[in-house]
Order: sequence, then C-alpha cells, then structure tokens
Amino acid sequence: MKEYDVVIVGGGPAGIVSAFTAKRYFPEAEILLIKKEKEGVIPCGIPYMISSLKEPEENALSSAPLEKISVKVLVDEVIEIKRDEKKILTSDGNTFIYKKLILACGSVPVKPEIPGIDKENIFMIKKEMKYLKKMVEHLKKARKVLIVGGGFIGVEFADEISKLPNVEEVYIVEILPEILSNSFDEEFSEIAKERLKKNGVKILTGKKVVEFCGKEKVEKVKLSDGEFIEVDAVVLGIGAKPNSYLAENCGLEVTKRKAIWTDEYMRTSDPDIFAVGDCALKRDFFTRREVPVMLASTATAEARVAGSNLFSLKVIRENKGTVGIYSTFVDGLALGSAGLTERAAKEEKFEIITGNFEGVDKHPAKLPGASKIKVKLIFSRHSGIILGGQVAGGISAGEIINIIGVAIQKRVSFCELETLQMATHPYLTSAPTQYPVVLASQDAAKNFK
Repeated sequence: MKEYDVVIVGGGPAGIVSAFTAKRYFPEAEILLIKKEKEGVIPCGIPYMISSLKEPEENALSSAPLEKISVKVLVDEVIEIKRDEKKILTSDGNTFIYKKLILACGSVPVKPEIPGIDKENIFMIKKEMKYLKKMVEHLKKARKVLIVGGGFIGVEFADEISKLPNVEEVYIVEILPEILSNSFDEEFSEIAKERLKKNGVKILTGKKVVEFCGKEKVEKVKLSDGEFIEVDAVVLGIGAKPNSYLAENCGLEVTKRKAIWTDEYMRTSDPDIFAVGDCALKRDFFTRREVPVMLASTATAEARVAGSNLFSLKVIRENKGTVGIYSTFVDGLALGSAGLTERAAKEEKFEIITGNFEGVDKHPAKLPGASKIKVKLIFSRHSGIILGGQVAGGISAGEIINIIGVAIQKRVSFCELETLQMATHPYLTSAPTQYPVVLASQDAAKNFK
C-alpha cells in the first residue's frame, strides 16, 4: 500500500492535463494516474477514425508524456473510495492512500430504452480503442447506415460515413426540428444541413426511432411516423451522462443530472477531492444553472483550475462558469458557436440585439481557397455586452469563434469589438475593412438603445 500526494482517476484529456498542471505547480509531488483502458483515444477524433484517418490507431491518446515528467501511470480500475481513510481500492487488488484525489472519470454514452437496442451492429460512442476498431471495421463494410441524433457527434459521423466507398445510404434521425439546434440558431443549422444533403446524407427531423428490428442483427429501424428504413448498422449519437458512480458510492454530493458537485476551484463536497471533466458539474456562464456541456476543451480548462489549486488556492485560477464553445467541420464547412444562441437567450428572457455579417475570409475574394463567412453576434440590449456568437465558413471560423469566446469571458461590449485591433493578411483573414466580428458588432449597434 503506497501513499501518493495526488491520485488521479481517469486517463482522458481532463486526467492528463490535471497531472501536467499539478506537476507544474507542485513539482515535488508524487502523482499517480490510474486509467481503466490501456489504449485511450482522443475523444474529439473518434468520428475521424472512420475515413479521415488511415488507421484507428492514429487517434490513440498516449500517456507516455506523463511518464517523462515522473507521473506514474497505472492501468487498473478504481472500484471504491474510502474517504475516511483517504484510500482507493482497485479491481486488481491494489490499495493507495492519497493526500489529494482528482476524479476525471469522464462520461458514459446514453443507451436509450428502445426495443431491440441490444441487437448486433448497433454502436454507441465508447472511448475504447478495441470497441471503436470493431465499429470502424463494420462501418467500412456497411451499405446503409443510420445515425440516431443530429448533434455534433451525429453530424460528424454522417459526414465521415458518407465518404466511405461502400456506403449507399446515410441517414440522420433527429427528434428536434433542426440538427445542431442545441448550439446553433436555425439559419446556421440550415447551412450544415445543406452541406450534408449535398453529399447524399438524408436528414429526418422531428422524428424518433421507436424500434430496432431484425433477428440477431439490426436489419430495419422503425420511426415514430411508422416508416421503416433498412440498415446494416446504427450509430447512437445521442449524448452521454456523467460517470459519477464512484463519487455517489463514497457519499460525495451529486446534482440532479448526476454530475459531481464542485465549487469554483473544482473541489467537491470533500475538500481533498476534486472533480473535472464530463463527470463534474457545469454551471452556465450567465445563469449559473446546471448545463449538460461535455467538451474536451471545457474539461481541460477545469483540469488546469484543479491542478493549480490542489494544495493552495489561487484566486486568479477559478472556474467562473461554462461558456460552451463548440466547433465542428462538415466537408470543408467549419461551424462554431459560443455562449447563448438567439433562441436560448430569448428563452432565458434576456433582452437582446443581434448583429450579422456575411463576407469572405480572404482578401481579395478571388484568392485561391477563399470561402464565404457568416457571423452572428448576440448582445444585451441594455448593456451592450456580448452574450453569444456563431460562425460558419472556412477554416478561419474555428479561430474566430475562439475570439468570440474570449470576448464573452471578458464581458466585452459591442463598442469594444467595433474598435478591435487585429492582424490581417490576404491569405489568412478577411480584409481589415470587412473584418467579420467588427462588422457584425457595427450591425448590432444600429439597434442599441
């Protein structure tokens, strides 16, 4: 039985960044990271194991860099936490004592209660290399594939699967009226929908799957309107839930959504136990309500907060709420969203104004590789402070949404964005006279009172 200064449970991005950060701020600390899977995967890269990457192994998440900074990595499964003794027990019979414990247990995919859900060739999005390799192998042989869920994962899977040479039909079934509707307003969802349709993806919104039919393997899917669709494989892209059973079993406080409760420093209800990533509570940046945001970028931000505050609190390093900054890529189209959509802002009863701009992401517009770009910004009608933004266009959209994300975190007003000083270059950005964030802010200013 060995004692460590810091024990981290979980080998995903949140666990790895927690270890790096803890070692940076407390270099003398002995740190142990325990992960269940020997072969980890980069979560955001899972859809791209299907077509973009040559082999699934190219999406492996290695823990070798941790060993270079003297963090011990153990492949094992934690099965119990004894808080009163500061001990953790593992499935291999190991017992460890900790001074500080970080739970980076991640999430588990949602398995809906639909008849036939356990038939073969119905795949969930598990973060396990062995399972994912089997899924990829089967999808590459399939002719007709149906994806349940039109969020980021569903859209990215549909895009990748549509590129496979053997695939004849790809479907997305989404219960909501639009795909990507939790992160984008309708006009941006429509842009993504048109790009997918152009590549042959059939999008069925306002419907749900009510039964998976077949003998041992799934052969057909029945929809809520009575339609049957023949399939060779199904991918469940309907989200995940916090993996919080260890926390619950040892008496830590959890929320209604079963996320582990944390304060601004990522401390749980036990001050010597921290929680980060998908398993931890997310509070909306504006309303402080619990929100189901599960992003590697959010997880690593929380990990930096936790890792730096383990043994002494640093007030400048705290979690002030989850902005929710998303980006995705569909056949050359980049889409990004940060903060509140117009729809979400109105549902929360914010009084808002919006600003829009459409232009080109290079100057002059005839340069090779130039793409159309569309920006929408949402501001408070009374203070002028930015509440959210969305971008669609070429590759540069992925960084423009990060500019908007910083503006939200710093509570920047449209006046400040109108006078934004930026670097521009013909091949890299829109023209300084037509910079999208500036022009969208000016558009919003017309309606400010």
